[in-house]
Amino acid sequence: MKIAVLKERRPGEKRVAATPETVKKFIALSCDVTVESGAGQASHISDSAFEEAGASIAISTTEALKEADVVLKVARPMSGADAEDEVAGLTKNTVLISALQALTEKDTVDALAKQGVTAFAMELMPRISRAQSMDILSSQSNLSGYKAVIDAAATFGRAMPMMMTAAGTIAPARVLVFGAGVAGLQAIATAKRLGAVVMATDVRFAAKEQVESLGGKFIVVDEEAMKAAETEGGYAKEMSDEFKQKQAEAVRAEVAKADIVITTALIPGRLAPMLIAADVVAEMKAGSIIVDLAVESGGNVEGSKLDETIMTSNGVTIIGHANMPARLARDSSALYSRNLYNFLSPMIDKESGNLSIDWDDEVVTGTLVTKGGEVVHPRLTGEGGTS
Repeated sequence: MKIAVLKERRPGEKRVAATPETVKKFIALSCDVTVESGAGQASHISDSAFEEAGASIAISTTEALKEADVVLKVARPMSGADAEDEVAGLTKNTVLISALQALTEKDTVDALAKQGVTAFAMELMPRISRAQSMDILSSQSNLSGYKAVIDAAATFGRAMPMMMTAAGTIAPARVLVFGAGVAGLQAIATAKRLGAVVMATDVRFAAKEQVESLGGKFIVVDEEAMKAAETEGGYAKEMSDEFKQKQAEAVRAEVAKADIVITTALIPGRLAPMLIAADVVAEMKAGSIIVDLAVESGGNVEGSKLDETIMTSNGVTIIGHANMPARLARDSSALYSRNLYNFLSPMIDKESGNLSIDWDDEVVTGTLVTKGGEVVHPRLTGEGGTS
């Protein structure tokens, strides 16, 4: 079986879907691996490093895809609507494993179905214990939360920890984190390690214990509503307007006192909830920093702009970096590629090295979006729920 690893062409995408480590593992399973030349360059992985691991290097996408059974990518392939059509290079029944943004990028899914590709959307991985090592949202969000705090600290014009000196004491920075999922919890942990005073809020009451275990203080809005706010998959439900109003009132004073605010709230397949309105930003101190990790999904902060850093009239800096994991491309590639290996390796027959997919496996059914020329995922066909 031939596995092709393509070079990412979407702007700002520096990650790669395989590393020398995972190439060696696939070869140990009797697979042939071809890596498109330059695929790892932005992640500081050279073609020679892939060759030393046993991969073949293809000089073009066309050569890499020739006779490929499985194609590994990070970002969804470009289609006819983009400057370059990567979907057109995929052949019928080729297995594509990637982060497809399937719930929001219907045109890409339809194009893959029309091409006859068997496509797996890794962002739809079921939240079950067995799939934790395959969960790209967790591995990439973890790095996003860390990098958000590092970027904020680098922009912040003061020190983060309390410092007691002969000339006087410097108060610690106050950090407020919205959302206590993987990204939020890592942001809390990172800010605490840097010596900040950390507070956090989340619509899920179950997050309280996790926040406090990391040394943060949890802001409780409406305990009963928060206890009912978590889906079976572990995500946050969209809350009522009444709850949103209560939350806004509860955290408004904390936002005004905060030196750094990190927002991480996302709802799968939906626009990100607006958490901080412009009038709240207007009450913040000059020199305060906001990092909006949800900016690619519409943003949690009114006024944040995709892939831009702006300063408001009252001196608040709002950072809206696109694709935060790609800002740590070497590490995010390493984790992402392991996620893909952990997903694909159980489908490989250990004797022949050929694909042997159990189509009834929960991990397979949870991520399979196109097969046999059709869109098959229930959340895309209208047969499934949204939780």
